[in-house]
Amino acid sequence: MITVIIAGGSGTRLWPLSTSSNPKQLLKLTNDRTMVQNTYDRVKSMSEAVYVVPDISHADALKAQLPELNEDNFVVEPGRRGTASCIVAALAHVVKRHGEDTPIAFVHADHHIRDTDGFIQSFHVAANYATAHNRITLIGIEPTYPATGFGYIEKGDAVEEGHMWLVKQFKEKPDFETAKQFIASGKFVWNCGYFVGTGKSFLSELEEHNPQRVADYNALLAAESSEAYEEAYLASENDAIDYALMERTSNLQVIPASFDWRDVGNFNDVHEANQLDETNNFRMGDNIHDIEIENSYVRNEEPEKPIALIGLDNVVVINTKDGILVARKDISHKVGDIAKKLQQ
Repeated sequence: MITVIIAGGSGTRLWPLSTSSNPKQLLKLTNDRTMVQNTYDRVKSMSEAVYVVPDISHADALKAQLPELNEDNFVVEPGRRGTASCIVAALAHVVKRHGEDTPIAFVHADHHIRDTDGFIQSFHVAANYATAHNRITLIGIEPTYPATGFGYIEKGDAVEEGHMWLVKQFKEKPDFETAKQFIASGKFVWNCGYFVGTGKSFLSELEEHNPQRVADYNALLAAESSEAYEEAYLASENDAIDYALMERTSNLQVIPASFDWRDVGNFNDVHEANQLDETNNFRMGDNIHDIEIENSYVRNEEPEKPIALIGLDNVVVINTKDGILVARKDISHKVGDIAKKLQQ
């Protein structure tokens, strides 16, 4: 199996830690390894080869964090064109080197997973099923609460004696009441964006449902210079793989994950992904001083400047060279709105 790590994106909901020049996949958020380093550590033992797809703006920083990989293991996006273009470029790169019959797993660089053994087992199962059925196989997360921030996959008819299901349909982020109905039905899993298929199955589905993407694929293969490659890549449409392929085809199957999973998408997630003290606080950095605080995340990236907190609960306090954030932790997902205003 080949693994492709999708490492683009800017993670604006983690501002001021995550910025366009230093996005969250390059940050140490859950331990002493960065998010992309943790992802590489998880996938390397299950993979014949590992390829990484970064955006050109942070490709050098990402290469520096993964010195184990050669230059050829990086498929650099000349500019951001969405996950569909990213995956087409990766397919062109991988199929050229490994052929159409090798299963290819796509994972994201910024997820938090503790159970590496369960993760590897799930991907081996998905790769076996994808090869046996010549069908793209998704890995779904069994939902633990009625989340409104994730997409859902509805399971269809059972395959392989109930260990796998055909994908009936995708459901975008629901409201709270709808999410509760999804959970109660037992027919839905979270869509975490993990999927496995052979190069042949990906190209076959694209040929049938989005032939322009096959034309993009062939244009990248035909490019004989970096300038021609950049021109071909930037000419592709900017959209997500969900829209470009997954929601168009009925030839998909899904297995339930046998591992824990957390999308570290906001500071509430970051807080819960770390080891907390007896009053549910997490502190990182020097020169932090507090009295009677609870359930809070505090991080100081400028140790020469003291941070002082008194009598606070459910807060995020972040100090970096790029800005200072003070927010209620339970609504910290709105940080992205502030980050967009700052960018404007």
